[in-house]
Amino acid sequence: MEQDMILKLIYAGFSTAQLHRFKERFGCFNYISLKYEALLKEYQDPALRKKLKKLQTLDSSALKAALHDKGMTLVYYNEANYPALLRELYDYPWVLFCRGNTDYLTGRCLAVVGGRERTEYTTTVLTQFIPELTRHQLVIVSGLAKGTDSDAHIMTMRSNGRTIGVLGFGHDHHYPEETALLRKYMERQHLVISEYPPHVSPRAWQFPERNRIISGLCQGTLITEAKRRSGSLITCDQALDQNRNVYCLPGPITSVYSEGCNLRISEGAKACLSVADILEDYQ
Repeated sequence: MEQDMILKLIYAGFSTAQLHRFKERFGCFNYISLKYEALLKEYQDPALRKKLKKLQTLDSSALKAALHDKGMTLVYYNEANYPALLRELYDYPWVLFCRGNTDYLTGRCLAVVGGRERTEYTTTVLTQFIPELTRHQLVIVSGLAKGTDSDAHIMTMRSNGRTIGVLGFGHDHHYPEETALLRKYMERQHLVISEYPPHVSPRAWQFPERNRIISGLCQGTLITEAKRRSGSLITCDQALDQNRNVYCLPGPITSVYSEGCNLRISEGAKACLSVADILEDYQ
């Protein structure tokens, strides 16, 4: 079964990008049987051979049982409740590891991101915007980081809306500590997802990968405040690359926290002057 093989490949250490390359090249995931020898002959990379060796030791039934015991739900790329927008990405995740209400994945989503450091400007705008966004049934997606991300999640819940948190690591870990309680609540009442299996610990390069999922789930991305070198601008650029709508809050040219948004607006991103600028694209 393809899904079982995907799960074992991920646990063997194959990355999303590797699986896309191999699927395109070989047309299947049956590396143990149909393509195993061909892979070994063509790819003499010791790391790859190590993954293939580990692959032979894994049992999909045992993996699924362990995930079930952890309260995890798996959503594969070829299932009906896998987000249609996310599947449009050239490097879409093959499976999402989920805790919470997976029905949220099929809702109309808006990403809300910004800096870990922000001013009252972000709080004021989100306090005005999010109740109206949730009233129009938009699902608010963010990255469970401190600052703007946690503001977006909390304000959505206060507005009786739906929110999705996207992790840059597996569910057995958490970073940063400041949002641990928020995440636990969201796993019970909303949804927290990751493309990584639970044992994968946080690494710096995984967070940009996480950001492409935040924007990829969504028709649009709202950037509140961002310094010139802000991680939220990575999400902004990925949304633009994915041909999604990007909304940037213009801010004072004297504020270091608005430099990133003002720069993207000068480069052609949509200046968000009211919540109507977002909602008009969701009609």
